[in-house]
Parts: sequence; C-alpha cells; structure tokens
Amino acid sequence: MPNRLANETSPYLLQHADNPVDWWPWCPEAFAEARERGMPVLLSVGYSSCHWCHQFSFESFEDELTAAYMNEHFVNIKVDREERPDVDAVYMEAVQAATGQGGWPMTVFLTPDAEPFYFGTYFPPEPRHGMPSFMQVLEGVRTAWVGRPEEVTEVAQRIVRDLAGRQLDYGKAGAPGPEELAQALLGLTREYDAVRGGFGGAPKFPPSMVLEFLLRHHARTGAEGALQMAADTCEAMARGGIYDQLGGGFARYSVDREWVVPHFEKMLYDNALLCRVYAHLWRATGSDLARRVALETADFMVRELRTAEGGFASALDADSEDPLTGKHVEGAYYAWTPAQLAEVLGEGDGALAAAYFGVTDEGTFEHGASVLQLPQDGPVVDARVIAGIRERLLAARAGRPAPGRDDKVVAAWNGLAIAALAECGAYFDRPDLVERATEAADLLVRVHMDGRARLARTSKDGRVGANAGVLEDYGDVAEGFLALASVTGEGVWLEFAGFLVDLVLDRFTAEDGSLYDTAHDAEQLIRRPQDPTDTAAPSGWTAAAGALLSYAAHTGSQAHRTAAERALGVVHALGPRVPRFIGHGLAVAEALLDGPREVAVVGHPEDPALAGLHRAALLGTAPGAVVAVGLPRAADGSGGEFPLLAERTLVHDLPTAYVCRHFVCARPTTDPVELADQLGAVHP
Repeated sequence: MPNRLANETSPYLLQHADNPVDWWPWCPEAFAEARERGMPVLLSVGYSSCHWCHQFSFESFEDELTAAYMNEHFVNIKVDREERPDVDAVYMEAVQAATGQGGWPMTVFLTPDAEPFYFGTYFPPEPRHGMPSFMQVLEGVRTAWVGRPEEVTEVAQRIVRDLAGRQLDYGKAGAPGPEELAQALLGLTREYDAVRGGFGGAPKFPPSMVLEFLLRHHARTGAEGALQMAADTCEAMARGGIYDQLGGGFARYSVDREWVVPHFEKMLYDNALLCRVYAHLWRATGSDLARRVALETADFMVRELRTAEGGFASALDADSEDPLTGKHVEGAYYAWTPAQLAEVLGEGDGALAAAYFGVTDEGTFEHGASVLQLPQDGPVVDARVIAGIRERLLAARAGRPAPGRDDKVVAAWNGLAIAALAECGAYFDRPDLVERATEAADLLVRVHMDGRARLARTSKDGRVGANAGVLEDYGDVAEGFLALASVTGEGVWLEFAGFLVDLVLDRFTAEDGSLYDTAHDAEQLIRRPQDPTDTAAPSGWTAAAGALLSYAAHTGSQAHRTAAERALGVVHALGPRVPRFIGHGLAVAEALLDGPREVAVVGHPEDPALAGLHRAALLGTAPGAVVAVGLPRAADGSGGEFPLLAERTLVHDLPTAYVCRHFVCARPTTDPVELADQLGAVHP
C-alpha cells in the first residue's frame, strides 16, 4: 500500500512510496501530527543517486519490523535534499556543528516544533565498526523522549540558540582587491597536489569553481602557475577513471587521490560546470584535450540527461544491476575485466584496449574489474583504431542494465547547463548545442517561472514542483540566460535575467548587502539559511553576485553593481582563508577587478563579417566580459536589443566592435584579430 509520498514529483521520494514506513513529505501537517500524538519527528534526508541512501532504505526502511517501530513511535518525514536545499542546509549545519562531520543520508530527530536534538547519517542494521544499529538508535531516542523529556527539550533549544548565534556579518568587509586574490592563489598553491592534480587528499572532488578562478586569474595577471594548476588538474581528471572514457561526462568524485576509482553517480551540475571549465581552458590554451572533453561532456548531457520537455535531468545513479548476480552494485555499468574486453573486441583488440585503458588482470576496482583510464604510459595507438574500439565498447555497454536516472529538472543546475552548452556551441561551431541550451531556457520560462518571474525549484515531466526557488536558482538561471544572450544576440534573455536579479535585490538581500539562501517570504525554518561557501556547485550567494555584476555591465545599472560589490565582501573575508571553498566568489571577484569588460558588436545580421567579430568577442579571455551583438541602437531605444549597443556606429559601414571598462573605451575596431588582442585572447 503506497504511503503519503505516492503523489510527490521527486523521484527520490517516489522511490520510498512503497516502503512500509508511513512517510510524510515535509509539510506543516506532519508536525501537527507529531504535536497531536506527542512524539518526535524522524527526518531522513537524501537524494536519488546516493548509494548509501539506497543501502539505508534497503536495510531498514524496507524492513517490516523496523518500519513498524518507526510508525509506532515517530512521525517520519522524508526529504529530497535537491528539492529542498533550504531544509537540508539548516539541519546539515546542525549535524556538522554537533558532530564535526555530515553527509547523506542524513538522519535527524526533531521535536514537534522542528528543533533538532539528535543527529546522524547512515546507521547499519546491526552494530558495526563502533556504530550502533539503526534500531538501537531508534530505541535510544524513544527512551530519552519518554523518560527525559525536559533534557531533550533543553538540548533542542540550546542547539537552535547556537545556530541563531552563527549569523554571518560579511556585508561590511568591502569587495576584495588584488591582494586578497593573490593571497587566495597562494593558499591554493599550498594545498595543490603537484603529482596528481587537484587539491587535498582522498576523496578528491573535481574543483570546478576553483579551476575557473585559476583561469580568470591567469587571464588578468598572466600568472603562469595558476594556468598550470588548472591545465594539469584538467588533464589528470580527463585521464582518470572519474571521467567516462567511453561515453563522456564526469562522475561525482574519486575515492582515491589519483582520480582512478570514482563514486559513479553522474550529476548534472558537475558536468555543466566542468564542460564550461574545459571549454574555457581550450579558449585560453587551444588544448586539443580540453576541446575533446568539453564537447564529449556536452554531448553526454544532451544524450543521457536531456528530458522530453527540453530540460536536463538531475543525475544518473551510482548503482546499476549486475547481470551476473541481479544485485544493484556500484559501477557495474562502467567497469571492465580483460575477459570482457576480449569478448567484445576479440583477443587482439581486447589486449590493445586493456593496455590503452589501463585494464589489468588484478583490476583497479572490485572483483578483478577495472575502471577505464588513459594512463600516461599507455601505448601510442592510431586515433581511428581507438575510435572504433570506443564505439564497439560503448555499443556493448549499452546492452548492460543502465543506471537509474533522476528525471527532475532543477532550475539552478539547468541554468549552469544552459551557460555551458551555449558557450560550447558558440566556440566549437555546434549550433545544435546552442539550440539545446535555448530549449532548456524556454522550459524554465514556461514551466518554472510564474507571472511575477518567481522561480519554482523543480519540475518533472513538465509538471512544476511545489517548492519555491532558492537563491542559487535565481543566480544560476540568470547566469545561464546572460550567457545565452551573449551567444545568440537575443535581448529577451537579458530581459529575463533582469527580472531574476531584481528579485534577488528585493527578496534575498539583507540591509548590510549579505544574501540569504531563501526569500524574505519563504517558509520560516528554525534558521534562515545563509551559506556563502561552495559545495558541489556555486553557492547561491556568489552565483547571485556574479549575475548581478554581469547584468550591471550589460545595462550600466549602478544599483546592481553596488549590490554585487557588497555581496563580494564575503570573498574579501574568506578568500584568503579558505580559497578552496569559495572558488566561484573568487572567479566573480576577478571579473570585478577586470571591469568586467563590456563588448558591443554592431552590424547588419546578413553581413558575414559580423559573425567573425562576434566569435572573436566570445573567445576573449578577459574575466567575466559581457558581449552584446546586433543592430546599432538609436538614442530613442529603437534598433538593437541591448543597452550596450546604444548609439554605436559602424566604422566604414563595416561590423564594428567596442570594448569598454571603467568608463573608458578602446578604439573601435572592425578587425577580429585586433578585437581578440583587446580582450586578451589567444587564437586557437
């Protein structure tokens, strides 16, 4: 008998709709039920592609005896962290403050007033490695709730007070300058893994936002060390098992320092961010590897994550069915043994593929299987031979049981994908990618945006979800629209971005210029979340700052620029101290220091020279430069669709580019090479 989750749109919640646990979604009625029955709330937070979330469900939530105990003594609430990042953020902060660590699945016990008093993550069905069993935890919480209610209440209230005291005050710090960004680079250098690329040890995550900062820092300052760290890290990831050597696209992270064995889930946000980073690396260096990986990642997103409605699904599972055992295990879809290669390719090509992709008899993963890599010491093989081998292996892999897909469309992550696909399409002469970006943007406007331009967080199958968009949705979608405007020359995307950044000013901004993750009129939780640091994707705070800055450059709006500068006070405070965790903010600060440059390209659409000048503008490496292209705009507003095109004239009736920053403009040019030089571009 399905429980209360049967009518939800979240694939993660729907995965639990047939549990014997009487789950509630997050809603006021669940807490009212807890008050009426005088019992605590068990809050379980996870997401659909999370391996240990599946494991927890299989071991405990699908167990009749465990479920019966949960139903009798708790009101049980299941939350998809990707659908409700605000709920996840508030209670994850409590978990990390209390235990020093966090993760998913997250298990939190609350009073009927939603105040947390006991925390954990995954609990095994039997005591293991010093961890209590889940049933022991349930019984212990139940005993404390019944036998020591005053103590439980006091603990919960103290935790809420402590959280309230963690208010951020970065709005008065002032925007970061060259010194703070130089200190951030020095801090990254100290943590850089010069042997394997990336930062820190295992597990090792792709540092997407930090890589973007390094590329922008090099573009602004010429610092070769910054470019080298970015290029070497990108090559190490692209050669490692974290990158799908057959189908393209990146897994969530590597469990080791060498990028060999990934945690196999593939997330939209990782791939959108990395697609853009590799495209920007190619733009800066002309690297063939960067071009290949950017395009393969773009094609992976379109092929495997695009939904019927034109948006992009959230993720592919880490787990899939092992054809031999019938069990769902990590990596079954992606790993190979030498025998499996030989079975598909024959003995000769199988041995060649094993050497080329680092597949060993012992295996690099589990049960003698290996994750495909491109080892530095592998054999040199004709590219056409390898292309044929890849094609045959990919066809064979398609016959394996595929990982599950989380089909919900998350506004923020689609914004990231729109920006990446639009730029890749423009850089690499792939108009189909620009079309896919435009279709995703159309979906966000039609389905996610209401008549007041307010965003819904998610949709599924074209049906909008009930949860309001959070700050990262507004920042990332605005960023996607602004990138699409620069690539297509369609001013409507600038207009839509303006609606979103205006709502950031109206609904998410504090008096001191700091930003909140939820709107002023959003559901009131025990604390209003406010986190400026990057997690797997840019923080809403710095994503919004970047969109505000770009919009100001496009329009000349001092209000939006001032808001961006005030928001970047957090980078002044945190950039020199924890640069790995505020990489996007550092990248936006690079744009601020460089201007950002405003590029107006005017000409008649039918003139083929306009396309060459436009392309040169888009390939400029100046950090955060904004590009407007189209007909000149008259003083009365007629003509071109962008404010930057106002009163720009053609030189000798030829398409002409104007580059301005800090209220000073370079000499207008009709020459793409001269324009490229004005924007600091190489000529790949």
